[in-house]
Amino acid sequence: MTSVADPAMTHRRPTEAAAAPVASTRDIRLDFFRGLAMFIILVAHTPRNFFTSWIPARWGFSDATEIFVFCSGMASAIAFGRSFDRAGWALGTGRVGYRVWQVYWAHIGMFFAIATMLAAFDIYGNFDKAYIGTLNLSKFFADPGPQLVGLFTLTYVPNYFDILPMYMVILVMMPMMVALSRVNLWAVAGAMGLIWLFAQRAVLEALGLEAWHLGFPAEPWSDRKWFFNPFGWQLVFFTGFAFMRGWLPKPPVNKVLIAIAAAIVIANIPLSNIGVREFGFEWARDWRIANRGLFNKSDFGILRYVHFLALAYLCWTAAGDGGNRLRAVGNGFIAHVWGVLLKMILKVGQQSLAVFVFSMVFARFSGFVMDQIGRNTWNMTLANLIGFGALIAVAYTVAWFKSHPWRGAK
Repeated sequence: MTSVADPAMTHRRPTEAAAAPVASTRDIRLDFFRGLAMFIILVAHTPRNFFTSWIPARWGFSDATEIFVFCSGMASAIAFGRSFDRAGWALGTGRVGYRVWQVYWAHIGMFFAIATMLAAFDIYGNFDKAYIGTLNLSKFFADPGPQLVGLFTLTYVPNYFDILPMYMVILVMMPMMVALSRVNLWAVAGAMGLIWLFAQRAVLEALGLEAWHLGFPAEPWSDRKWFFNPFGWQLVFFTGFAFMRGWLPKPPVNKVLIAIAAAIVIANIPLSNIGVREFGFEWARDWRIANRGLFNKSDFGILRYVHFLALAYLCWTAAGDGGNRLRAVGNGFIAHVWGVLLKMILKVGQQSLAVFVFSMVFARFSGFVMDQIGRNTWNMTLANLIGFGALIAVAYTVAWFKSHPWRGAK
């Protein structure tokens, strides 16, 4: 990580030098790619969905989670960076705390919505499988008292429900990173790297330091930790945060970097799920087994970071300066259709929290419906399209409520 990009600021005091120019408006590329991530997340969480064969996770180490977390870091730099700059560190921290409060209750509400829906399937239906068991919720319903305490204290976090807790912990870390930035940006880089290192179980085990592994307990009856380890995933979040805050300069667009990024992305394909399962690369299977710590999703292995940065650079370059290539697709009917689709994707990206919570609920409902009617190419495609439409509808509905239309009504 570099120091402040503007050389003219190097003579100022550290607290002033860290206050690099902050983006004041949302970049169209931010909302576009976060919107795409929302659609991919819906596909990935719908049980037995053949669309998952074509999502990014099948072709490389990183997936839509990296897109979501990285873009959330960028969006947080816009949303909270100005609060820290204008209102000071204490009130900026309060602003972050308020967001954590919102995400916390979104997490609790999502859990009860899904748990209640699955329980209703089991109580009122006569099906071959217990749906509460599909998300490993049997212990919650068998002994709800201790699990309720664990749910509200975040010491009981089933796998399907651990993205928002991870996001909350990373948000809590933001004031510390901002404070360090006012001392020296290298302190931020050091903190990010050190925290990430102690989240890598494979590395610590190799060094005999597994007792130092950072993580949170996921359930009281085992030693399992949260699947999404926030201490590992903060690396990609604060990378996006740093770019948008101006702590990191924008990478130049040139043929050399494009070639390097493309080579990294292409080299990932033989090592990906597609390479192993579809192309039959047995050597890749053996390599993955021997080196799984390098791309471990739970702790955010380093190869996931490298693959994501390469892919993000290619997408950022392809979108053009300010996302101008996303808008320019020619004339006529195709341009009109793309313009409509673009607006809908951007709206989904702008309302990502509400859309994400809804998608997690809808994915389980969609999977239940498909269990009953059977899966084939046509009805599964229709189910996905209905889900995409539902996400768009939720995004526009939430945006309408946030606009407070009643304030201007006569």
